[in-house]
Amino acid sequence: MEIIEYNATYEQAVIQLILNIQQHEFGVPVTIADQPDLLDVRNFYCKGYGNFWLALDDKKLIGSSALIDIGNRQAALRKMFVHADYRGKETRTGQQLMDHIIAWCHAHGIDEIYLGTFETLLAAQRFYIKNGFVQVTKQSLPASFPLMQVDNVFFKLVVQR
Repeated sequence: MEIIEYNATYEQAVIQLILNIQQHEFGVPVTIADQPDLLDVRNFYCKGYGNFWLALDDKKLIGSSALIDIGNRQAALRKMFVHADYRGKETRTGQQLMDHIIAWCHAHGIDEIYLGTFETLLAAQRFYIKNGFVQVTKQSLPASFPLMQVDNVFFKLVVQR
């Protein structure tokens, strides 16, 4: 497995991966119309200290993750998705993506990472907690945090230096 920065040749694969996981695996009521960022990844994510990464297995897209630079040495974690066949301790795809994100934050002076998720995504919540995230209230999020309509559980990680 390798992690690379976003490459537009994977645009349709990214959309398919994310929508399939959201809609069919987890029943989250979200469509591509609700996520125009996926149609303009470079301009939406790849500015400031934000970025978008792809996890590949022999050039096959198996995962994604992204950071939005929200200013004040803070970032929002978005689009953290791993294909079902590549989840878990055997492949560690999600953990490798998270390790990559945290290393990026260290290298670029990001002190805090925030994220929103959906209440039924319990495995994702356990994963974030295992990685040091703590649950926070919606009211405690930075004003610049980009809220997604379906998110109703929020987390914060203080990046250790």
